[in-house]
Amino acid sequence: APLKSLFDQRRLAIIHATGSPDNTRSHFDAQDYMELGTPGVKNTPDGWLSRCLTKNGDAAAPFRAVALTARLPRILAGSARALTMTSVEEFRFRNESFATTLQKLYATSGDPLMQGGAKSLFEGMAVLKKIADSIPSATESYPAGRFGGSLREISRLIKADIGLEIAFTEIEGWDTHANQGGPSGQMANRLKELAEGLSAFYGDLGDRMEDVVLITLSEFGRTARENGNLGTDHGHANVMFVLGGSVKGGKVYGRWPGLEPEVLYEGRDLNLTTDFRAVCGEILSHHMGQKDLGRVFPGYKLPARPLGIVA
Repeated sequence: APLKSLFDQRRLAIIHATGSPDNTRSHFDAQDYMELGTPGVKNTPDGWLSRCLTKNGDAAAPFRAVALTARLPRILAGSARALTMTSVEEFRFRNESFATTLQKLYATSGDPLMQGGAKSLFEGMAVLKKIADSIPSATESYPAGRFGGSLREISRLIKADIGLEIAFTEIEGWDTHANQGGPSGQMANRLKELAEGLSAFYGDLGDRMEDVVLITLSEFGRTARENGNLGTDHGHANVMFVLGGSVKGGKVYGRWPGLEPEVLYEGRDLNLTTDFRAVCGEILSHHMGQKDLGRVFPGYKLPARPLGIVA
């Protein structure tokens, strides 16, 4: 419901029957494939957002990429600089003398990755320290919990104009194998939290959303039928939401395969008709000016006819 008005305003596009073409039902493999951008290939050394960053913009800017997560996600792992944080206020050392000692220690490390990571960390802290008092607060009420809080902090970083190009966060709790529930169950609660967070983020940024595109991704959908535990199991295809920028919303994209038993994938799941890389590639190309999509998604050829999500 919180997304309905954005869809009516043609600011939200929905892509159904989408996901990774690999047929694994392992969470770990499926998430790796989606974050690496190479379904079926686990030895890819970096994530696809990191590969995008290495070809675009100022590689020295500490806040080009930020993950509001406990650790750097694989999608941002690689040679491009990326930071992890929980909030603007917490991204600092409480003890300045300890920070100075740690900075000297990292500077003498013989490991270039260690040196690079430390450089990004300390430069990022220095940038935020200078502008801490001028970073705007949120103007919208975000849902309680880590997801809403992360979106709020991303919005603040965007408003701070410190060179943010890519931000990442996550919302968990979708593995509803048992007691999934109806309109007030655990799945409905996750959907409510997701929708409220996205709606608040959109409203908080206001006119700045013209320069922002938000994409949702998930490694699985759920099975088309309930299991014996009143839940659903890992499903093949899923749904993606895209909102903001010059997104041509108010429409459901992709080919809907149907839910008849004879067209379900392996007799149990929504069948996949749109590779997630087709959606992300179109956004990277049109919104971020990424020209070398073959490098971002190696081995994948974008469809000859784009979905047309972006004007």
